[in-house]
Amino acid sequence: MQVETTDAALDELRHALAAARRAVVFTGAGISTESGIPDFRSPGGIWERTRPIDFREFVESPAARRAYWTRKFEGHEAITSARPNRGHAAVAELVRRGTARAVITQNIDGLHQKAGVPAEHVIELHGNTTYAACLECGAHHALDPIREAFLASGALPVCRACGGLVKPATISFGQAMPVEAMRRAHDESQACDLFLCVGSSLVVHPAAGLPVIAKRSGARLVILNRDPTDLDAIADQVLNREIGDTLAGAVAGAGP
Repeated sequence: MQVETTDAALDELRHALAAARRAVVFTGAGISTESGIPDFRSPGGIWERTRPIDFREFVESPAARRAYWTRKFEGHEAITSARPNRGHAAVAELVRRGTARAVITQNIDGLHQKAGVPAEHVIELHGNTTYAACLECGAHHALDPIREAFLASGALPVCRACGGLVKPATISFGQAMPVEAMRRAHDESQACDLFLCVGSSLVVHPAAGLPVIAKRSGARLVILNRDPTDLDAIADQVLNREIGDTLAGAVAGAGP
């Protein structure tokens, strides 16, 4: 697939959006870097600087849990202070118009919801870091009280409902993917007529298999990312451009 960099490429994307009747927008970390949230895999990214803590380590080791929560709160303000950018706003507009039926995201920052996408239209494959949840009963816990207690005394949180371990509501290495979210993502990918990948490296599985499912089911596959991906060869259109400006321009031009 030849990568397009001209304005004709933007027109092509506008036409694809205007023609879509049941689109899916699939987003990765690249859509949120313009909101000041660092990504994980790029040179200098989080995973290059810090080894991830495996889910089994978190469950079995108080020391690992302490390290996990320390890292969590070191980056807490970057998430809580982040605001949606033009890319998020463009995605929200596609949902508002009814062009996009679902937003499938690998991101954990909640910025699609902040941008105005109703929560029921957002499928979070890797969870959400804006709150915590009990690993036993699933009860939700606000982060501010946990942070206050942890910074004051180093107290590790336990569930107020059942006494189970509490963890940020994100999916860690070694942790099972959310069954219902994956089922919905698969169904939406299979049923869509346009699958728009935005800001994803498309290397994390099983999420990276969703564009393939959509393509095999007859959908048009468009990849918008700053860098090439392993799925560029099967895409109908690839745009290696800045995400916010490109998506905002395409959506504005595809509107009624």
